[in-house]
Amino acid sequence: MTPEELPQLVAHYRAGLEAEMTLLHRLESLAVQQRETSEQGDLEALALVSDQRDRVMAGLVRIEHELKPVRTTLLEHRRALDAIDEFREVAALHQSAATLIEKIVCDDRSSLDALTQAEQARRFAAQAIDHGESTLAAYRRVVSPTLPGASLVNRKG
Repeated sequence: MTPEELPQLVAHYRAGLEAEMTLLHRLESLAVQQRETSEQGDLEALALVSDQRDRVMAGLVRIEHELKPVRTTLLEHRRALDAIDEFREVAALHQSAATLIEKIVCDDRSSLDALTQAEQARRFAAQAIDHGESTLAAYRRVVSPTLPGASLVNRKG
């Protein structure tokens, strides 16, 4: 790689990072929606948001796959990149992407916490219903005991 080719490589990497940032902003929006639907317990909406997230993530994976060799080449020429002004902007963009990813991960943790709480509440409700049915069945046996069946011959007489 010649020093003349590095600015082109930096421009290519920047374009890829900008595309990733667009998808990350979309992912951020979806993470907020996912957190809200998780907190509301709206499983249908949660499934729709999850499908949209899968599509966005697939796009991110494709871009990242293309950028990996570019990033490796840039790392190999790190010292020469310090002389390129555009690289500082790209480094700042890279840091912005990392910050955005951290925010998305935080929203995802909130979603998981909400889903965990909803699952625990569902289990508690199921146990309460089961316990209530058992209590009701025992109460029914006490209040209205089963009477012996009628027989043709009375044994006492």
